[in-house]
Amino acid sequence: MFPNDPAALQAQFAEAGYITDPELATAICLMQALERPLLVEGEAGVGKTEIARTLARVADCRLIRLQCYEGLDSSAAVYEWNYSRQLLAIKLQESGASHDSLDVFGPDFLLERPLLQSIRQAEAPILLVDEIDRADEAFEAFLLELLADFQITIPELGTITARSIPRVILTSNGTRDLSDALRRRCLYHYLDFPDQARELAIVERRLPEINASLADQVTRVVQVLRQRDLVKSPGVAETLDWCIALGARGVTDLADDTDALVMTRGCVLKHRDDFDALDAETMAGIVQRLA
Repeated sequence: MFPNDPAALQAQFAEAGYITDPELATAICLMQALERPLLVEGEAGVGKTEIARTLARVADCRLIRLQCYEGLDSSAAVYEWNYSRQLLAIKLQESGASHDSLDVFGPDFLLERPLLQSIRQAEAPILLVDEIDRADEAFEAFLLELLADFQITIPELGTITARSIPRVILTSNGTRDLSDALRRRCLYHYLDFPDQARELAIVERRLPEINASLADQVTRVVQVLRQRDLVKSPGVAETLDWCIALGARGVTDLADDTDALVMTRGCVLKHRDDFDALDAETMAGIVQRLA
């Protein structure tokens, strides 16, 4: 059952391992109540995609994901015809091996892609349109039309209307400006990096076996790293990876094992310039200042 109370949704998300705040919980509930798409924008690694995954678990419904990329078109996003099966059916018909009437543009030869799948479900699914900013403006305009009517026209079959209205979550990393038309159509939430207290709560929820002191130290170091001018700031996933890596090495206090800190920094630093800027001495200095 889809939660309709923000406080209840927060609690259910927490049970599923996702720590959220009242504003995001309210936006998710409004998405359901108003039947409007929710656009979640923010830096890569803040947990945008995980919102949809967690919501699907909490609501006990199917998650359908469309990963956007440059050049995405309707054949990958909506539908295409199964050409190999069509050709085989034609050859069987011509050879006399099949005596059934043949309609190669019938439903049996249709390959449903994520957008068409999302409106063909008996029970409303969660439709995740991930990284919409990576697709071009033409696809964005097409998506806007689909979200307005929740129907798709296939020339050979006619108009297919939605059996149920999917709950739509769009994510954007902000690599390009989205159109005003799309933004007006959606509810909006900006998801920022969590503060230290919330990130610590996330780590403790996702890694219950982690040493408490280590988790506190790692999250505080990550907060400092995000304040620096890095090419790629570490996301929550990187924080979790770092905790796992340090825990696997038996580290319980960063100040006592700066070598492990440096040797595992590839968990949170993803660019050579960031490696150069945060060498062993710099990383050790950060830990000492936080002690």
